[in-house]
Amino acid sequence: MDDFLTFTLIGLVTGALYAIAASGLVVTYTTSGIFNFAHGATGMFAAFLYWKLRVDLGWPAPVALIVILFVIAPLFGAVVERVIIRGLWNVSEVTKLIVSISLLFGVYSAATIMFSPNIGRQLPGFFEGNTIDLGVYDMSWHEAITILAAVLTAAALRFLLFGTRSGVAMRAVVDDRDLSRLNGGRPDRSAMLSWAIGSSLAALAGILLAGSQGALTHIPLTLLVINAYGAAMFGRLRSLPLTFLGAAFIGLAESFAIGYLDLDTPLSSFFGTELVTPLSLNGIRAAIPVLILFTVLLFLPPLKVRAGAQLKSREIIPSPGPRRWLIGTVVLGAAAFAFASLYEGVRTFQMGQGLALGIVMLSLVPLIGYAGQISLAPMAFAGIGALVMGGWGGEGTLFGLVAAVVVTAAAGALVALPAIRLRGLYLALATAAFAVLMDQLVFNQNAVMPNGSLAVGRLDLFGFSFDDDRAHLVLIGVTFGLVATLIVWMRNRPFGRRLLAMKSSDAACVTLGVNLATTKLQVFTLSAGIAGLGGALYGAQLNSVSTPTFQFLNGLPIVLFAVIGGIAAVGGALFGGILYALSFLILPEVAPALTNLLVLGPALAGISLGRNPNGAVNETARSFKRMLDERAAAKRTSETGAPAADDLDLLGVDGFSDADRVELDRETGLDAEPLYGPLRPPSRPAEVLAHG
Repeated sequence: MDDFLTFTLIGLVTGALYAIAASGLVVTYTTSGIFNFAHGATGMFAAFLYWKLRVDLGWPAPVALIVILFVIAPLFGAVVERVIIRGLWNVSEVTKLIVSISLLFGVYSAATIMFSPNIGRQLPGFFEGNTIDLGVYDMSWHEAITILAAVLTAAALRFLLFGTRSGVAMRAVVDDRDLSRLNGGRPDRSAMLSWAIGSSLAALAGILLAGSQGALTHIPLTLLVINAYGAAMFGRLRSLPLTFLGAAFIGLAESFAIGYLDLDTPLSSFFGTELVTPLSLNGIRAAIPVLILFTVLLFLPPLKVRAGAQLKSREIIPSPGPRRWLIGTVVLGAAAFAFASLYEGVRTFQMGQGLALGIVMLSLVPLIGYAGQISLAPMAFAGIGALVMGGWGGEGTLFGLVAAVVVTAAAGALVALPAIRLRGLYLALATAAFAVLMDQLVFNQNAVMPNGSLAVGRLDLFGFSFDDDRAHLVLIGVTFGLVATLIVWMRNRPFGRRLLAMKSSDAACVTLGVNLATTKLQVFTLSAGIAGLGGALYGAQLNSVSTPTFQFLNGLPIVLFAVIGGIAAVGGALFGGILYALSFLILPEVAPALTNLLVLGPALAGISLGRNPNGAVNETARSFKRMLDERAAAKRTSETGAPAADDLDLLGVDGFSDADRVELDRETGLDAEPLYGPLRPPSRPAEVLAHG
């Protein structure tokens, strides 16, 4: 009985940490509709800043706490809402999530720049060494303060939301933002306040967690928010009482698993067999919060199909012909050969890594770009492909590469089966949970990666070896081109049109008899197979893979770079792969002084997607086409002496800017043609006025 009470108290302390973190997530989501993936990174950064003030500079603990919790953290949250979050109007759920992930990556990168991970730091808990004798357990003062902080947080939020004018305004924003504005409310101010409060709660959770651990580490503190996801989902990101209840449940489950779950027995013993390197279940303890999150998502009530017309969006989906990409495959192969000839050695090796990851990014084009189904686990599927290639194709056989694609596609289908009923944020959380589970239960297994690494051989086809870096770079480039050709060919086929229709309006798809479940299953399977192919070639490029290679946090830049390039364009994946090689591998060695800027650059570019959600490739293509059209119009004017009627808009005679034309098109419906194609802005003011 004493052990039970001890583990119960420990579980309540852990649950208190999760409750504080999850309550901040709920507050920010309910007022802005944006899930703050950077919540954990904010808490981590705040913990390091507290260490700087408390330990390094010697400030008194109360003063350091007041500065962090009531000045720096809320100011950061308010600035983020005003500068970044408020600009996410008329963009898809995917873009909102990517901007939030970019913020996570940016805060994490800034913390590693300011506080080097190579330097150990110790943060003592509050009243270190003092305990409270509870009979069965000596609770430290830091643990007691953690529970007290959770209780005070719950009481303060209750009073704020139901006992103050600002809280009532925040609740009104949750119910109906537009109606709140019509009745004199200021939803933007309420959202800014909620983000300030959410950042303070994240900082409090980060400081408490760092004090309980003693050591300051970047990744565990950042991943705190993932453990809080399950608690937040108990209340479906709306109910704070259910959020606190869920946090207590997760904390108790973790504690009882440590006390009563025997995980020392090899997994193979349960099946009556013995492996040379037995599988272990030790990772389950750390994965319990993620397992609970996945379970909660599976048992949520099914999400109803959204009614209404086609969703308004500022995003465009290009439609290049497959013939163009067949030619592009030849050009890409020739360019890879030329690059490898000019930059032999390590540069060729690094560019090969970037192009292989470009294939992984390519897997997101049909899934996110066409179908609008968010996935945060591309590197998890790439890891499966690399493991299969290393285990079955270790000598570089074609069978190993094919098996990598087939097995990974099957894994994608299995993951999709429970996730089919989810969409948007819930789907993103489910795929993130899957990626973390792969980290904790598969990639760290000694049976999977003996001594933490696994050799992956390069292909040997028909007597021709690709062991040479130049030959392998050409192989990766040609493979990228062929897969891109397949995707753009599929774009205008019935399956591709179903994906685009599902992204535009799932309600219309259901009305027309489209089976959304089957379509989602098919696109998840296709995307996972492509990611497995990219992962197999990436592992072969590296010659071996290790446990951290496919970690969840390492996979987030892959999604980020794909969206920066243009998630709906196969060229965006190529751009993202090259940009990855330049930003993370090549330029930091060529220009070390730019390393910090190169680390933060992708995050800043991802954050800017709220203002420009189409990505670099699409915007560059539009700008280039616009420039050519303007030159052609000017040439025709110089030849005839007067501009033609169709050239007036291009020459700016109508007085509309390009942004004005796009917005008027969307609002009036005068021009339903996508922006990727001839831009025909409404130059008929009378018709604009007639449409209101």
